[in-house]
Amino acid sequence: MMDMLDSMLQMIMPVSEILMPTMWTCFAAYTSWLVVRAKKYEPITLEEARLLWEVHKKKAQCEAKKWQRIMRKDRMIGFECGCGYKHTQKRPIV
Repeated sequence: MMDMLDSMLQMIMPVSEILMPTMWTCFAAYTSWLVVRAKKYEPITLEEARLLWEVHKKKAQCEAKKWQRIMRKDRMIGFECGCGYKHTQKRPIV
């Protein structure tokens, strides 16, 4: 068992000068991507949702007359317009 492990280490050692920095670079890139992309839902008030819906209607020249709340854990996190547009409020975890 030890002989097999020793032979594997001898195979890896010549390329470790390339392998280790590559692995650390990949780890750093993944960690930074995770920190930037990780978000959680933020609750909004009924007044904020109504205002955002009105802004959407003006910008998109939407003809819809109704919108529905998007709820998560008894909190309103966004709205869905009658035309199919969805808005959810998210913020970064960090």
